[in-house]
Amino acid sequence: MFSLASIATISACIFLFCLFFALAANVAHGAKIAQETVGISVFFNDGMSEDEILAAGEEIKSWSEVREADYTSAQEAWDTFKSQYFEGSEELAEGFENDNPLADSASFEVFLNDISDQQKVVSRLEAMDGVRRVRYSSTLAAGFTSVGKMISLMSALIIGVLLAVAVFLISNTISVAAAFRRRENEIMRYIGATNFMIRAPFLVEGLLLGLFGALIPLGGIWFLYEKGVLYLEQNYSLITGLFEPLSLRDIFPYMAGGAMLLGVGIGVVVSLVTIRKHLRV
Repeated sequence: MFSLASIATISACIFLFCLFFALAANVAHGAKIAQETVGISVFFNDGMSEDEILAAGEEIKSWSEVREADYTSAQEAWDTFKSQYFEGSEELAEGFENDNPLADSASFEVFLNDISDQQKVVSRLEAMDGVRRVRYSSTLAAGFTSVGKMISLMSALIIGVLLAVAVFLISNTISVAAAFRRRENEIMRYIGATNFMIRAPFLVEGLLLGLFGALIPLGGIWFLYEKGVLYLEQNYSLITGLFEPLSLRDIFPYMAGGAMLLGVGIGVVVSLVTIRKHLRV
């Protein structure tokens, strides 16, 4: 019964670990996509020459937080505007042919290495000479940052509690097993058995408890993750439209490695520590 309870508790712990690992990996994936697609638009004062704007852009590119900064000239901005708003009625834009209404709209689109640095970069941009306006989405950056922190905190709290319960149950399982085999251990010691020979069966037992405790939830996650992604695509297209969830093949090797290390590590370490008390015969 102790063995079954130990396996069940380790399985619950590792299942939650896998679940939160998948959530955290997808949030990080979404943040990475946001970093690649959501930029900060920087507009400059009227009358600034193109050389001055390009010089400011070179300074922005030199910042460690900036991955890239793309320049859009006033003419490119006007051409883009015409293609979007005068599509099918291009003749309406002919009246502006010699008078670009976006003459002072040259800008840089700044993309960051880490979206959590957005506010710091925006403050630096707003303090630069010649910068008229900085346009950005603070909601998106704050959302990804806060969700990531919340998932990490919940993961640490829940997994920590379950780990403590798992350690307690495995320790009791090994203690009970050692108590039943006490007479056998005494005989082994009297005929010259080493500590390793006495410890080995208990270490194997702890290892097997951890191994089964890891394999069971990994099998469950393998089945449920694909079903969950399919359910999101069918019922929450708004979420999957923003970014495509990671495939199981992308995250399962890392998830399985962490789960096996966690399960087997708990089983072996707790068994080793617990059995030390039962070697004094």
